[in-house]
Amino acid sequence: MPGDSFAGVEEAIGAFRWRPEVHIVEIASPQRLAPYSLALEADVGPDDSSPMASGRLVVLHNPAGEETWRGTTRFVSYTHADIESEMATDPLLADVAWTWLTDALRRAGADYVAAGGTVTNMASRSYGELDASPPRAEVEMRCSWTSATAGQAMKHVAAWQDLLCQVAGLEPLVDGVTSLGHRHQAWGPR
Repeated sequence: MPGDSFAGVEEAIGAFRWRPEVHIVEIASPQRLAPYSLALEADVGPDDSSPMASGRLVVLHNPAGEETWRGTTRFVSYTHADIESEMATDPLLADVAWTWLTDALRRAGADYVAAGGTVTNMASRSYGELDASPPRAEVEMRCSWTSATAGQAMKHVAAWQDLLCQVAGLEPLVDGVTSLGHRHQAWGPR
């Protein structure tokens, strides 16, 4: 059955143990990009009322494959965090942020192809009636990659969690240390 491999993806994501700082909810996924899809939204922080970073992950699956993806399962990520004003003007910020993704995939042991994306850093200051608002700086990453090996959904989700936590300023988990984070309770057969 064509959806069997995506059922395995859903099962792996449902079994994933999230770090305690990562608060996950399933959201509506795009219906026209692939025959099968799943979308998650995350806030990273001590609680979900004051996030240090936020993000979305969409997992797209086409059993027939997609030429531009160079595979059957594509991970599409958006991450965002407020940063210190000085960081927004650092000319190396985008390069460093991109390595957060590639390093996270490497650490997770997630084989991937066709990775691409953008890193945007923004600084803003308010004037006039909004002058009381403090200056603000943000970093935003939009990226996607394809799983090069079937059955690695959990590794790719682990890499995405690692990326989210780095954007939030949290240290990655040390090799060999497993988070005793929570399991998302809303998962189950559809």
